[in-house]
Amino acid sequence: MDAAHRTLVVANRTAATPLLLEEVERRARERPTTFALLIPDAGSTKHVDWTLERATELLAHAAGGPVDGLLGGAEPFESVKRALADGQYDDVLISTLPKRTSEWLRRDLPRRVQGLGVPVTVITPPADDGRQARVIGVGGPM
Repeated sequence: MDAAHRTLVVANRTAATPLLLEEVERRARERPTTFALLIPDAGSTKHVDWTLERATELLAHAAGGPVDGLLGGAEPFESVKRALADGQYDDVLISTLPKRTSEWLRRDLPRRVQGLGVPVTVITPPADDGRQARVIGVGGPM
């Protein structure tokens, strides 16, 4: 039997949003996939502990199996880079705030992660102004 596909999910405040949960569930239905949730750029450890614990529980339900939880450092790109070096992930799923408020999108996190040689998909929840939610595949290695 082939090894399961491995996806690194990168999220912070959007770690347990319905859009992300639906995408994880869709991917798990398509093929055997294991997931790890990385929460970088965490402010309060108390808040992160709750977010990581609750988000991995919700993601595990969506994935139909356990989800590893990882805490990153203050710099999101370096946290992702370290997680990719430590684990053998096939792709990265970045869940972020809408473009207007997302520091990660302003700092071009998806393209920078793509530059590490891994396919990246970005999930953005609907903006407050009524625009639609977006799931965007950034692509594979540059």
